[in-house]
Amino acid sequence: MLENCDMDRAGVEQDGMLVLGIDTCGPAGSVALGRLSGTGVEVLEQTALEGRTYSATLVSAIDHLLQAQGVGLPEIGCIVVVSGPGSFTGVRVGLSAAKGLAEGADLRVVAVSRLEVLAVAAGIADAVLDAHRHEIFLRAAGREMLAGAADLAAIEPAPARVALCDDGAGAVLAKAWPAAELVRVPPPTAADALRLAAPRVRAGEFADVALLDGHYLRRSDAEIFGDPAART
Repeated sequence: MLENCDMDRAGVEQDGMLVLGIDTCGPAGSVALGRLSGTGVEVLEQTALEGRTYSATLVSAIDHLLQAQGVGLPEIGCIVVVSGPGSFTGVRVGLSAAKGLAEGADLRVVAVSRLEVLAVAAGIADAVLDAHRHEIFLRAAGREMLAGAADLAAIEPAPARVALCDDGAGAVLAKAWPAAELVRVPPPTAADALRLAAPRVRAGEFADVALLDGHYLRRSDAEIFGDPAART
């Protein structure tokens, strides 16, 4: 059985550490369990989550996943949570679960961007996600932002290849950057997040759970459309 005290926060993590991945940022989500191996991670199992049900199903899905692998929460060495951008509700549900589990069982947390997970999974430096309202969440040259038509027109030169996983982002980019090659790939998953985060887990690049917040890139509808007096 792995013990959290076997890990040096500032040092290299040991092979065999179990890591739990949580991604509830998109229209569909997932949880995954992996084991650090060599320089990467061996994904042991992944469970898909239906969108719009995260608040009701996430914790039970994690419980079932761990039970299926014969693992108890104290045996987990680190939680990897996708912190956005994406659905405000999805991001908050995933972060709340990760923080609650981490604080309750004294676990470490690594937070990763869904845009970076998508880019790395696709093997392409730049990536986009649909942000709705004719906007996209964009990762370009290592920088992430919310971008509309005017923002995209101001980026020169435009990336030659961009990874995407949804039609909405593709429509925005096809109009703004007609010369760019749009590479359609499957939506990123919790297993992809584990693969991205493995080197950071080994390096001890953990988040401060008390300060961890969503990587939203956009204000919530309540902030945009709510009472201006309430926002002052």
